[in-house]
Amino acid sequence: MAATLATPGVYIEEKSSFGSSVVPVQTAIPAFVGYTEKASRGSKDLTNVPTKISSLGQYEELFGGAPATKFNIETSDDFITGFQLSFVENTRFLMHNALRFFYANGGGDCYIVSVGNFDENIDAGKLNDPKGGGLATLEKYLEPTLIVVPDAVLLSEADCYSLQAAILSHCGFKMKNRFAILDVYGGTNERTFDDEDVINKFREGVGSNFLMWGAAYYPYLNTTLIKASEIDYTRIENLDGLVGVLSKEVADNLAAENITEPRAEGINAEINKINEDNDADAVKSIHSTLTVISPKLNMIMTEMSEMLNLMPPSSAMAGAYSMVDFTASVAQSPANISLGSVISPTVNINNDNQEDLNLPLNGKAVNAIRSFQGKGVLVWGARTLDGNSKDFRYVSVRRTMTFLEQSVKFAAEAFVFAPNNATTWSTLRATVANFLTNQWQSGLLAGQSPEDAFQVEIGLGSTMTPNDILDGILKMTVKVAITRPAEFIVITFEQQQQKS
Repeated sequence: MAATLATPGVYIEEKSSFGSSVVPVQTAIPAFVGYTEKASRGSKDLTNVPTKISSLGQYEELFGGAPATKFNIETSDDFITGFQLSFVENTRFLMHNALRFFYANGGGDCYIVSVGNFDENIDAGKLNDPKGGGLATLEKYLEPTLIVVPDAVLLSEADCYSLQAAILSHCGFKMKNRFAILDVYGGTNERTFDDEDVINKFREGVGSNFLMWGAAYYPYLNTTLIKASEIDYTRIENLDGLVGVLSKEVADNLAAENITEPRAEGINAEINKINEDNDADAVKSIHSTLTVISPKLNMIMTEMSEMLNLMPPSSAMAGAYSMVDFTASVAQSPANISLGSVISPTVNINNDNQEDLNLPLNGKAVNAIRSFQGKGVLVWGARTLDGNSKDFRYVSVRRTMTFLEQSVKFAAEAFVFAPNNATTWSTLRATVANFLTNQWQSGLLAGQSPEDAFQVEIGLGSTMTPNDILDGILKMTVKVAITRPAEFIVITFEQQQQKS
């Protein structure tokens, strides 16, 4: 008893009946780093300030909407379309669409780090500067557990690989509490299996360090995030080029006698209004009229929406990780699940194509996203980039170990400066053992009993030496048997003799 018993009377002393507990940390809190329309909460600037949000509406309130991505159009010899579209440089940004993709696939809470607005060019330094770039600002925040940089694939190839290597270093060297979801640069391209192969170049580009702390997905995806009705002809930068394409359509129809000359003159009169200085209402009216009388404009709008809807898969996978963690657990592999708002992968992968993706000699596995008849588009891979590691080959194993480590770490902080004696050791052992027992019961750990699932060792002569005690060091060893995915299921059949 702390008080001195000096005055006669009745004194009450309370004793704690239950020990302290380990609070499980969150496992699916992505941090998105990239460019946004704005970054402010009232008068407060949120540039390079990691900000937690819980919905797309909240994102748009603080960081604005989608960029007005511009296109160039040129006539071409293509027999079907007769035109060619291309993005206007420095008008394309992926962050807003990435958030839409994230929430379409089960996303929840996340952090946004805006490094600049749509008036700027995408700069690798702003995303990756160790002295204050978007990635570096996350070092002060412990809650994010996933890192996604959608705009990385819009950098030059060398800058993209450099950034991805830095993300892996951030996760595995500096923080050790988060996981990187990476895109393959040029992931719309088919594999060529030579020096220019997109997968081979990716494997070389990301290097060989901290591979267990990240996973990559291929190919890009055709999505339904943006409808053709959401865009109009003002997205075309060179309106003269658009007028030329539409006028050629009229001329071709007139030559083929599909329309009369007066009809052609009327359509051309509407087309020529495009180059006038139109206000928003006039643009809406002209666009509406032209979509009725010009099939070519509808083709152009459709192709523009398809180009805008072409998305790297990392943000969708961040949503899938969140959905799986919330509905099952972090020990469940984020694979054999369908993706929302997806029409198809840009590259069709079969079993033969996937062999090198999943089991390369260098171990740098890239997870395939495949289309299966009758099933839709499925994530068909569950490996980290460290595919040759027996310990951390699988995404679920790496993330489960991180979850256990961080949960126990925060609980152990309560024992810093406590007496380094048997009482503290037994209390800490019991605290960790209770937590691991709960995790075993929920299916994160393998074994028929808690003794099979984990071991907690602590004490003098076991994990510590007398010198450790003198130096103020308390050492505890925790061994866990983490469940692993059944990646390959082999079913053997054989005939037996008739018995009746």
